Amino acid sequence: MFKETLKAIVEKTDGSLGALIMGADGLAVEKFFSDEGRDANLDVAAAEFTALVRNAMRSGKDLDLGHLQELVVALDNVIFVMRLFNRDYFSVLALKPDGNLGRARYELRKAQIQLAQEFAL
Repeated sequence: MFKETLKAIVEKTDGSLGALIMGADGLAVEKFFSDEGRDANLDVAAAEFTALVRNAMRSGKDLDLGHLQELVVALDNVIFVMRLFNRDYFSVLALKPDGNLGRARYELRKAQIQLAQEFAL
């Protein structure tokens, strides 16, 4: 079921390279890559960005600013959009620099609702 959700996100978002569901421990629960994204080491990058997510979550809590919802990291060759659906899991979508960032955020928000219910069971 998770792979179908990730596949739908990638297929509906122009410029997508791949999508993953990550645990806060840095391990991928599920992943789906486009043909172009398979060779890009996106799963390694997503694991590395787990530390950023944890630090941002901690900062939001320490500063009493609220819970982290979304984090966007824009690099020269890839944009990573990370959307939390509970405190232990988040989704990641990797895009080309000219990819549709607005659509990416929308699709991840839709998936957040569905995944939060699945992971709550």
